[in-house]
Amino acid sequence: MDRAALGKTAEDIAADFLQRQGLDVIARNYRRRSGELDVVARTGNVLVIAEVRTRSTDAYGGAAASVDGWKRHKIIRAATQLLQQHADLARLRVRFDVLVVRDLNAPVPKVEWIQHAFEA
Repeated sequence: MDRAALGKTAEDIAADFLQRQGLDVIARNYRRRSGELDVVARTGNVLVIAEVRTRSTDAYGGAAASVDGWKRHKIIRAATQLLQQHADLARLRVRFDVLVVRDLNAPVPKVEWIQHAFEA
């Protein structure tokens, strides 16, 4: 599987995982010049901006560690644009989560859900 296909598979798994946890997925791959939001979901009065990561190895700190300062900055900028364009979402509390998807080829891939991974 190439890198783009791996990423899409991980995002599909993560979105399904969030739905099974009771969240409503309202957007995927929200792209702007400033950045991209992998999954945008809602639970009650909380808007969850979820970054999806996967790695074939845990070398260099693993998938969760790859959400560095620059990546967080890009996610926050894209989230700001989303909220500016959708007034109904701007009234919600925003939470930034990271979902790490492991063992993509396993019958049941593992998902690690890091809630409140960072703040704006």
